[in-house]
Amino acid sequence: MTPVIAETREELAAARARVRGTLALVPTMGALHEGHRSLIRRARRSADAVAVSIFVNPLQFGPGEDFDRYPRTFATDVEACAAEGADIVFAPGREVMYPAEPQVTVKSGPMGARVEGASRPGHFDGMLTVVLKLFHLVLPDIAVFGEKDAQQLAMIRRMVTDLNVPVEIVGGPTVREPDGLALSSRNRYLSDGERRTALALSRALRAGADAVAGGPGAIRDAARAVLDKAAAAEPPLELDYLALVDPATFTEVADARTGPAVLAVAGRVGTTHLIDNVPLHLGAPKEH
Repeated sequence: MTPVIAETREELAAARARVRGTLALVPTMGALHEGHRSLIRRARRSADAVAVSIFVNPLQFGPGEDFDRYPRTFATDVEACAAEGADIVFAPGREVMYPAEPQVTVKSGPMGARVEGASRPGHFDGMLTVVLKLFHLVLPDIAVFGEKDAQQLAMIRRMVTDLNVPVEIVGGPTVREPDGLALSSRNRYLSDGERRTALALSRALRAGADAVAGGPGAIRDAARAVLDKAAAAEPPLELDYLALVDPATFTEVADARTGPAVLAVAGRVGTTHLIDNVPLHLGAPKEH
């Protein structure tokens, strides 16, 4: 099936009007990989029709970040959308999403300044602003986001709750390469040596998860031991953060914490910023 390509607001509105039943949106910045494709499949299972947006959002890139070189692979992205059964591809230009410099934007609040937000000031403000605009333009019933961006997912859920946005938010599991590296559009930046170093991120998460019985201190220590070795590797991993946090607020958990948590890590290998995380359950095993 070939999806309808909508590049303007008018074309999108016409395509949206033809949808019968529920619509799920998968927002992306393009350069689609198997992780994105898995989200489209999840959207297909969740709704009668699926829209995929492709827009590299300038508001969520800070000074010196990779906006200009972010991969743009529109033709192959459309092929992937078609293969997964998407009905609509919304591919606006900057002039469509931001006809004028926005004066009113979404403020991400305290959570937006934590963890990834501390490393990338303003990132979550820009991300939430474009997501809210996409919700208003596409009018989805459901929106599907990857759990690899756990803080992004938590921020969107909070925005939807706080601003009474009538969209159901669904998370899709992280998809990994056979060697454990989380799929990311930025992985294509990595040289062979940089990729070997980047594997320390997923190894650190596995080490932390294996130490869960020892509590938060043991989890952090096990993960940091892996990251410290990677910092001495060639090429080195420059650690941005290692955080064991509450999945709803992204505040660091206390040593006595029980219940769900997220172990999140981010680092830079060469010029490439990569993130990863793993959900954990602290304390007594969950009852089934």
